[in-house]
Amino acid sequence: MDAVSPVTVRMFGLLYAARREAGLPTTVAVEVPAGGTTARQIARDLELDLNIIEGVFVNRTVYDLGHRVVNGDRIAFVPEGTPGPHRLFLGLYKAGRDTADADESGASSSD
Repeated sequence: MDAVSPVTVRMFGLLYAARREAGLPTTVAVEVPAGGTTARQIARDLELDLNIIEGVFVNRTVYDLGHRVVNGDRIAFVPEGTPGPHRLFLGLYKAGRDTADADESGASSSD
């Protein structure tokens, strides 16, 4: 029987600094339900400040916080503050906009 690999979660920038100051690890392994969960829910479970997260890398691709994450994925939460051209190049600008649009429409309350 195949063992299920947990989600590997990393934090960058301000999120990294906040976790270190609190004496918490900046890289964690999290198991999620068989059907997966959203990156937003993982951030909530880790008590990260959702207001400063601009996007999440999931297996090296940037998404908004509504993206579904399954066991075995590798994710990294990225806060606001990435310099302008890099935000566009990496896709953070779009991910941040998609997250803001979802929050305004109330999508975050259904996760």
